[in-house]
Parts: sequence; structure tokens; C-alpha cells
Amino acid sequence: MGDIRRRGAVALGITGLVVPLTLALGATPAQAASCTTQTGPYQKQVEKFLGRPVDGKQSAADCKAIQGFQNKHGITPNAGYAGPVTWGVMDLMLKQKAVGTNPNKAGKCPVNKGRIACVNLTLQLSWIQDGKKLVYGPVPVRTGRNGYETRTGLKKIYWRNIDHVSSIYDVPMPYSQFFDGGQAFHSVGVSMWNPPGSHGCVNMTKTSAKKYWSLLKKGDDVFVYGRKPGT
Repeated sequence: MGDIRRRGAVALGITGLVVPLTLALGATPAQAASCTTQTGPYQKQVEKFLGRPVDGKQSAADCKAIQGFQNKHGITPNAGYAGPVTWGVMDLMLKQKAVGTNPNKAGKCPVNKGRIACVNLTLQLSWIQDGKKLVYGPVPVRTGRNGYETRTGLKKIYWRNIDHVSSIYDVPMPYSQFFDGGQAFHSVGVSMWNPPGSHGCVNMTKTSAKKYWSLLKKGDDVFVYGRKPGT
């Protein structure tokens, strides 16, 4: 998130596209750490997720696979331990994948607002719908961490800046679309599953942020609901 420094918007054409959730995002690897020989409390679950032999016992190959996953998504410590943070990320990925192409099955995001961007904090998913029609997504997002929670409720996009830079954190916020104070949709260069989360904004991949930029405009509704795990 960041305060609003520059005024301006770029209007792009609106197109319709349905894209399934993908879980193959890269990230800057965390600093290398030695591999642990200790069996973790979620060893079997983590082994199954990674396609390893499920025996509930840590091996050198298990540790290497777990550590690779941790490095990819910026999970620390990254010693290859099958602990609650690592399993929590994996479990969230499985729940996101299970949503498929019907993210509003429970009907919690309004269908009487026309085009609207929905954010499910509990599942860390966002999508755009037009009435009951899914227009884009769902896609994984990275919302506010504990103490910097993304605020819930019905909002409106009130300002857009394609090349915004936060004057609070001095970091780029490409494709920013602000909908609540300093909170906005924007792209980031880290994994969507990188804990603990943002400073309140809805972080997205560059691909998703660009698509949101093309599909949304000033005045469009945004609905945020649920509760991010760990907040």
C-alpha cells in the first residue's frame, strides 16, 4: 500500500476472459540454509503434496524438496522442515485449487452490482464477475498481514495509476487501482504465497494485475470479505 502521490489514469479496453487458477508462480529464492534431518509434524502431508514417498520420516531427498518449495515461495526458516507454516501454504494452495471456476459458489460477492472485483481473504483469491458471470479468475492474491489487514466491505475504485510508487515504502506498485484509502490492487515480484503478507494492498502477479487494469475502471465496485489465515 502507499499514499497517493500522483494523479492520473490510463483507460484500457475492457475484454472478457475466463482464466483458471494456476499455482505455478516463481519467486526470488530465500537465502540458502542447511537442511534439517528432523521429521516435522506435517511430514506425511508435505510428502504427499510434493509427490514424495509418504513414510512420515524425513530423508535427505525430502528435505531438499521441502527446502526448494520454501525457497520458491519465500518461506522462512527454509531448512526443509515440514512445519506448520510450510504446510499452511500448501493447504491453502489445495483449497484454492479446489475452488475451480466457481469462486462465488456461496454467493458472498454481490451479483447485483454489474462488474465487480471480489476478494476472498479466507482463501486468498480474487476474481472479476459481471452479475453471475465469471469474467476473469479466480487468481491467487496476497493480502494484508496481521496488523495491516485488508479492510472488508463494499468499496469503489477511486483512482488508478499504472506506474505508482509508494512514498511510504518507496517501492513500485505497478498497475495500482486504489479502492480504500491507501489499499489497492497492484503487482508485486514475490510469490503470492510469500508470508506473512502485504501492508494492506491486494498483491497480484503482473499478469493478473495487467488484466485487472484492462477489465476495471474508475467507479467499479470492489467487495472484500472473509479473514486471512493468521490475522
